[in-house]
Amino acid sequence: MLRQFELVERVKSYDPNADEGIINRAYVYAMKMHGSQKRASGDPYFSHPIEVAGILTNYKLDTSSIVTALLHDVVEDTKATLDEISDLFGEETARLVDGVTKLTRIQIQSVETKQAENFRKFVLAMSEDIRVLMVKLADRLHNMRTLHFISDSAKRRSIALETMEIYAPLAERIGMQEIKTELEDLAFAELHPEARTSILTRLRFLELHGGELVVKIMDELDQVIAKADIKGYVSGREKTAYSIWRKMQIKDVSFEQLSDIMAFRIMVDSVEDCYRILGIVHQTYPTVPGRFKDYISTPKRNGYRSIHTSVIGPQRHRIEIQIRTHQMHEIAELGVAAHWRYKSSDLFASNAVKPMEGRQYSWLRELLDILEHAQSPQEFLEHTKLEMFQDQVFCFTPKGDLIALPRGAGPVDFAYAVHTEVGNTCVGAKVNGRIVPLRTRLQNGDQVEVVTSSAQKPSPEWEGFIVTGKARAHIRRRFRADARTEYIKLGQEILEKTFSKEGYDLSAKGLNGIIDKFGAENLEELYVRVGEGRLVGREVLVAVYPGVRDSGDENVVNLSQARLKHSHDKDSAIAIRGLTPGMAVHISTCCHPLPGDRIVGIVSDGRGVEIHTIDCERLDGYTEEPDRWIDLAWDPEKDKDIHIGRINVVIANEPGSLGEFSVVIARNFGNISNLKVLNRSHDFFEMTIDIEVRGVKHLTNIIAALRATPAINSVERARG
Repeated sequence: MLRQFELVERVKSYDPNADEGIINRAYVYAMKMHGSQKRASGDPYFSHPIEVAGILTNYKLDTSSIVTALLHDVVEDTKATLDEISDLFGEETARLVDGVTKLTRIQIQSVETKQAENFRKFVLAMSEDIRVLMVKLADRLHNMRTLHFISDSAKRRSIALETMEIYAPLAERIGMQEIKTELEDLAFAELHPEARTSILTRLRFLELHGGELVVKIMDELDQVIAKADIKGYVSGREKTAYSIWRKMQIKDVSFEQLSDIMAFRIMVDSVEDCYRILGIVHQTYPTVPGRFKDYISTPKRNGYRSIHTSVIGPQRHRIEIQIRTHQMHEIAELGVAAHWRYKSSDLFASNAVKPMEGRQYSWLRELLDILEHAQSPQEFLEHTKLEMFQDQVFCFTPKGDLIALPRGAGPVDFAYAVHTEVGNTCVGAKVNGRIVPLRTRLQNGDQVEVVTSSAQKPSPEWEGFIVTGKARAHIRRRFRADARTEYIKLGQEILEKTFSKEGYDLSAKGLNGIIDKFGAENLEELYVRVGEGRLVGREVLVAVYPGVRDSGDENVVNLSQARLKHSHDKDSAIAIRGLTPGMAVHISTCCHPLPGDRIVGIVSDGRGVEIHTIDCERLDGYTEEPDRWIDLAWDPEKDKDIHIGRINVVIANEPGSLGEFSVVIARNFGNISNLKVLNRSHDFFEMTIDIEVRGVKHLTNIIAALRATPAINSVERARG
């Protein structure tokens, strides 16, 4: 454990103007407040915040960060308060301590929910000041170093998994490579101890038998640099056990098949020298195709800059070479902490904290954007994991602006990265001047032009191929908003028709009096519950007018009577107007109703209303639930919309018959959306065909035209 004067000396070594007094007071205050508390290792608890502060001195952080590290647990684990911290150490320190404390202050039952909620709170806290993240990373690093003292193996594994999934990626995002690497290694040791031991054993074997090879390669690279008259420094590093294991998993190869276990760095004084060295290396050694990355011209989102190339290098060994300046190397290792070395003024001066500026913080802005639109902590965690774990592709707008996306992203992800409204109104895209499907995966260097329309809305199909959390969060938010609007409208109409049937008028005054009975927060929430089917309209009616007869006296047991009643009661029918299929109303897949069919609605608990044709066999299951039957009518405007009609066809198995079949459908302005072969014999095919039509009349015309076609043996509208 660092002694008081040692900690002060460390800070003074890189910041001679540091406030020695406040560090001493914080050190003593932490020891006093934690008192006799013990850690799992048996050490005094105050040794932990002192070690966290010591870790931060390695990154030359400012005095406020060091003091925050010393005090980061006192509010959570002792009687200290934020007001007391503010009085003794200033508002800035109190704000930072509060930001770190917010993570563990909440109590949630579920472990998964707690992890997700902690991360959500954490993002909010670190968005105000990036030092919150740096203190928390140091805190997690020391906890991981002492993880083995925890006796509960399940708890150790849970902490290691959280470290691997959240804290290591966050450390990488702000460029703190050393912390990221150590966190991964410590978590790897807990999660996969046998794999780690095996890889380390093989690395030690290679070191014993191939140590001279590394020296020879470095010597030869030194000679190459010297001949070019460039001042440079060559170093070799062994890749970590976790990075080797992860590459083995991703590429599905064995340890022996990996050829880049060692990486060599060439560090020079200027960017110009980086490219000169690159040219010399490529002139001297054959390059490995597809293994070149220029992160100097297109830096990573965390500010990382370097040139990576793989060559068949000295001794005919395939090696990876990284070329960077000394300053780039400093930033690569220390990340955001390197700013303290290269900026004379305090980056986070009081009242001038600007952690959201620059490329290296764009990911944090996106996390906040996702946080705003995610419905639950779990959804937020899902989206952010997607963002963190994927490699990047770099694409350009037509104006040349660079957009960084996860690998596998498509035009819709690109559109949302440009602007939310561009994503919401995206109807198509051009990649490198060519129109492409929205499912297209973008490649490095693609120029993407998004085509928009004010009439467009996000499509449910997009969720099947988007990869960015930002796009997914915005799409789901839009769906939720649209669905809620439709549930409110549907619920209101259901109640109006229900009340009208019994001779009552629906009034907000009457409904407001029974809102509490159903646990709704307001009138809109009551409408939503009725629209979703969680409340039956008659339940609300009876609550407002208790004298109304209970529906149990009128249970429908005769299906034909029910169908007759609901097919002729058009005055009480609800028009399907402005309701999007798949949200408040659902077109049933058993009978595929179309405009022109006589229809009835069945209220499904939590899903809204499912539309059936009046002769659908599925209605048999609802004969004793009359309250779930709703009279529906097609909106005349729906005749202009496209619907799916399903037909069963038996077609001759002979050349040209399928072509003739599709031509007939096209001539009658239909479009085949899906085709499934049910049975095939020597003479005939039996198929189910889904056709885009405007209604029953349109489908009937197509069926009539098909029946007149010689190649068609029979055609019927599908039922069930």
